[in-house]
Amino acid sequence: MAELHFFTGTMDSGKSTLALQTNHNHAARGRVGRIFTTRDRAGAAMLSSRLGLTHEALEVDDTFDFWTYVVRTLTQGARIDYLICDEAQFYTRDQIDQLAKLVDELQIDVFAFGILTDFRTALFEGSARLVELADRMNVLQVEALCWCGKRATHNARTENGVMVVEGDQIVVGDVEQPDENPAEVAYEVLCRQHHRRRLTAARAKAVSLAPEPLPFG
Repeated sequence: MAELHFFTGTMDSGKSTLALQTNHNHAARGRVGRIFTTRDRAGAAMLSSRLGLTHEALEVDDTFDFWTYVVRTLTQGARIDYLICDEAQFYTRDQIDQLAKLVDELQIDVFAFGILTDFRTALFEGSARLVELADRMNVLQVEALCWCGKRATHNARTENGVMVVEGDQIVVGDVEQPDENPAEVAYEVLCRQHHRRRLTAARAKAVSLAPEPLPFG
């Protein structure tokens, strides 16, 4: 029986790498699939991992209809055994419903990969619907780490180096590197404690370099 799988984790937990590995494993067994993504760091119609692996993909926008695409493809004589859906947090509720329908009605396996919550710690629309509908939900075991060394559980957004907790849910940006100049919009993974305190790696470094107050008395 086909199933709807949801693999989730913070940034840097290896979701896109696992998506590429999943596709490789199934293709190696003679299965035929399609790869989908949206707003990937490598650009449109491309699935990429932070390890440098890439694969061509079909770009999903808010108007894309998975059911119509698959039915049309099958009607034209092509074969589809499974779908790889990366960046699924950005999919709409209706698109997740379409994926579930493909599993139930056409017995096509769906493997969805995405972040659970945004920089405000609120559920993404696509991820929330996947939690509600998925046959299997898997939290990735590769732990991303906060700058302090603890397990990272939250995704933080910075604007010009300053962490923000308000704004549009979807804004494309870079992954912040502590030793580089801050990007206009960037993202960083933090533990819950430092997300609550808005203490990013750059801010922690600045605090540690601040001169000690002079003693008085």
